Amino acid sequence: MTPYPYGQAPSQRFRFEQYLNVLLDNNIDYEIYPFMDKKMWLVLYKDGFVLQKILGIMLGFRRRINTITKIRKAEFIFIHRETTPLGPPLFEILIAKLWRKKIIYDFDDSIWLKDPNESSFISKIKWKSKVKYICKWSYKISAGNKYLSQYASKYNASVVLNPTTIDTVSCHNPELYESERNKDSVVIGWTGTHSTLPYLDGILPVLKRLESDYSITFLVIANRKPAFDLNSFEFKEWSKQTEIEDLMKIDIGLMPLSDDVWSLGKCGFKALQFMSLKIPVCVSPVGVNNEIINDSVNGFLCKSSEEWYQKIEKLIQQPEMRLKFGEQGRYTVKSRFSVESNKKNFIGLFDEA
Repeated sequence: MTPYPYGQAPSQRFRFEQYLNVLLDNNIDYEIYPFMDKKMWLVLYKDGFVLQKILGIMLGFRRRINTITKIRKAEFIFIHRETTPLGPPLFEILIAKLWRKKIIYDFDDSIWLKDPNESSFISKIKWKSKVKYICKWSYKISAGNKYLSQYASKYNASVVLNPTTIDTVSCHNPELYESERNKDSVVIGWTGTHSTLPYLDGILPVLKRLESDYSITFLVIANRKPAFDLNSFEFKEWSKQTEIEDLMKIDIGLMPLSDDVWSLGKCGFKALQFMSLKIPVCVSPVGVNNEIINDSVNGFLCKSSEEWYQKIEKLIQQPEMRLKFGEQGRYTVKSRFSVESNKKNFIGLFDEA
């Protein structure tokens, strides 16, 4: 049971959708029941469309009511984030207490807290306190990093650290794509959604300084174009069809974060995407980033503005360092944060004691 339609939201794609074939290979059949349909998803983060959003929510609740009547045959109910993106955990308590089904509860953000960067229609009517109750009622919890695991452990003893992973074989595999890097300038890049764009605000002065000293392009791949006052700025609207080709144009990947409790729940996805494609990264030393990055070995940890400038500058000046970090980064992902390295851990969620 998921909040978003299949194949659309990054959290679903990289938390469980890429394991669906692994489930079938292990004789586990599944059915997917999203709350939102594609029409609702397409307008969710756009201004306006109020009536369409209200209708989408009403249809979502109707789907959930229909879903409840279909789950009696299931041994496990895998819930990603919540069954409904707003309101109390009514369906979760029905699943756990009335139907007595085993809930596997999966989340990859500090969803019990208010996201300081989120201002969508749905975010205004969420019921954050329900997370702890769903944790209590669950058979197992699948948490994306140690910080999330520690939170869940306060309410449930069966917590599995299940990192966000990358398909390094059939998707994020640089050997499957021809690189189209710009030979005239170094491309510094970032990818994400409108809700995470504010993390770039703190390093815009660094990029302004870099573009005055070097021939660079700053490429942003997102679902909404930001208004950045940079001469080097280029925007590419995110597309699932061209996602990897677009990322492969980047020479240096960035993942800045604010140092706060919300960011501690982040699972390093942006950095892992870049690293899987042999793109060297500069990231903030916040939360799981400190576990992913071995500073000066497979990437750079950057705390102050001066560190951001100096370390990006090193990568601009030294293409051999970019190659070295790229190789080490992909090795890190393949060995610790890939579908292949984690599939036994994921399948273990469905083991019965």
